[in-house]
Amino acid sequence: MSWLYLILAGIFEMTGVTMINSWHQNRNWRTLLLLIGGFGASFLFLSLAMKELPMGTAYAVWTGIGAAGGAILGMILYGEPKDAKRIFFIAMVLSAAIGLKLVS
Repeated sequence: MSWLYLILAGIFEMTGVTMINSWHQNRNWRTLLLLIGGFGASFLFLSLAMKELPMGTAYAVWTGIGAAGGAILGMILYGEPKDAKRIFFIAMVLSAAIGLKLVS
């Protein structure tokens, strides 16, 4: 169950990061609530995951999901560059997170 919590924490981290960009474009209550809710839920699920998972592993996977997911959402939603080098390094981040799961 702790790995599910960690994945959810990463997904909510992506939501929070996406809402930061939305907040810069459109300052309204909905965006602010999604931003606060995304980061709040992210920290909640991270803390639940860390009850069973080692701190270093949980934090590395959480930041990996958030960073890679944020970069992917930036490419999809905001027209950020989609060049092969960028995709390769995003894949490396995800591979490292998967590797930590396999050795934990």
